[in-house]
Amino acid sequence: MIFFKTADEIGLIRQSSLMVSKTLAEVAKLILPGTNTEAINRIADEFIRDHGGIPAFLNYNGFPKSVCISVNEEVVHGIPSGYELKDGDIVSVDVGVLMNGYFGDSAYTFEVGEVSSEIRQLVAATRESLYQGIAQAVDGKRVGDIGYAVQDYVERRGYSVVRELVGHGVGKNLHEKPEVPNFGRRGTGVKLMSGMVIAIEPMINLGKKAVRQAEDGWTVFTADRLPSAHFEHTVAIARNKADILSDFSIIDEVLNKRKN
Repeated sequence: MIFFKTADEIGLIRQSSLMVSKTLAEVAKLILPGTNTEAINRIADEFIRDHGGIPAFLNYNGFPKSVCISVNEEVVHGIPSGYELKDGDIVSVDVGVLMNGYFGDSAYTFEVGEVSSEIRQLVAATRESLYQGIAQAVDGKRVGDIGYAVQDYVERRGYSVVRELVGHGVGKNLHEKPEVPNFGRRGTGVKLMSGMVIAIEPMINLGKKAVRQAEDGWTVFTADRLPSAHFEHTVAIARNKADILSDFSIIDEVLNKRKN
């Protein structure tokens, strides 16, 4: 069943989604060589709780940490640990927050120090593919239009789309219907209608599309061990233009200040 949201409910999901974005902006300050991923998890957990939220991922289906942190060939669901970030790494940080009975969900792939031009291009293409998908998230389109837009954009640039993991509806539950694949055919799948709220989250591999699951039962990594990037926004379907409920600009602001 697909749950349609009222304007008030979308407003509450926006609050949760913005708290996710603020959390990502907070951890952006820590994305430096030598920082271990458990420290990022701890700061994120404290920040969410200090601002009235609950970390959505902690104990979700048994996940042991408050955020997912996936480095290099890890696609998603990486478990924070003592691993220390290194110059040239990329790291996806995926955060979920529960506030006022509604969830927000967003992810951002950070570059650690100086990354190669090849990896920088992968990250940029993955981020842009998210917005290509969001452009299709309007009333009257279909889920397949989102997937096609993401897939077409990245495959024309030589990258691969992960098939086993998809976006999803968001609301009173962290994962709701419909599923939102990052591949597909135009004009197919569930019809998008105003009042639907979905998380669109391209997971794009530098090499081939095949993935494997680690022995920890959570971490998904590329079968060829080449890097993967991941970006995610929570968006509300609207008539002419999707309403993006999460916000990358506050994360970008932190990163830009560091560069300057």
